[in-house]
Amino acid sequence: MRRSPLAALALTILLLVAPGVAQAAVPDRAAAPTTDPVALLNGVRTAGTAWGLDPGTGRMTLTVDDTVTPRDLRALRAVVDRAGALLRREPGTLRPLIAGGQGIYGGGARCSLGANARSGSTYYVITAGHCTAAAATWYTDSAQSTVLGTRTATSYPTNDYGLIRYTGRIAHPSAVYTYPGLLTINGPGTAYIGQAVCRSGSTTGVRCGTVTGLNQTVNYATGVIYGLIRTNICAEPGDSGGPLYVAATGTILGILSGGSGNCTAGGTTYYQPIAEVLAAYGLTLP
Repeated sequence: MRRSPLAALALTILLLVAPGVAQAAVPDRAAAPTTDPVALLNGVRTAGTAWGLDPGTGRMTLTVDDTVTPRDLRALRAVVDRAGALLRREPGTLRPLIAGGQGIYGGGARCSLGANARSGSTYYVITAGHCTAAAATWYTDSAQSTVLGTRTATSYPTNDYGLIRYTGRIAHPSAVYTYPGLLTINGPGTAYIGQAVCRSGSTTGVRCGTVTGLNQTVNYATGVIYGLIRTNICAEPGDSGGPLYVAATGTILGILSGGSGNCTAGGTTYYQPIAEVLAAYGLTLP
């Protein structure tokens, strides 16, 4: 829906990023042994495991589920000891979940899932329109081996949102992925100036800041987008489509359209209000 612009800014769109772009280099397997915990844990490929920094302890942690065999567990203990990391058992079985902020792939590009929504018993992914314009079929992995769903709508430019209908057998909770963990989304909200907010994206994870503008107009090289929320939160290519949310209340405010700057020097980002997307397609948040 076209709105009167309050500001018109020439920016670089946080467009899709090719899956191979800006990724960490693959370590040389013939290189000298390392004790770097990230490098060591990055080599773990055992199904039923996960690893990352535990903010509570400040240490890297390897989590294993109930499917890990005793033989594999012994090998993993050796890796953890070398890395100076922690080993944690997690009941049940690790399985793929697609929540807001996680990566989605299509047409050789990567974006971020904004929100899971539904119309009756049919479930959809909401993400940026400049993302859904790039491909008809979307996947949960960069190898494009696990189907997420098919594009059913794109509104771009003027607006920047699109829909992907779930066709794969992937659990889709009403939640934001918080790298790590899940934050339950209770419903949509409306942004206001000075509001404390966070966003989640598949390139830079969770970043937080404040709302600095409403009803903004952005002039991209590919078209004009109206009625956006502005924040002082940084983002980078591949974060597009990810959710803007309030962690304290579990409300989602918008999905990332684009911005300027980066997460090294700082930046400004713009979001399509979620309420407009829900109204346009007659959707509700689960």
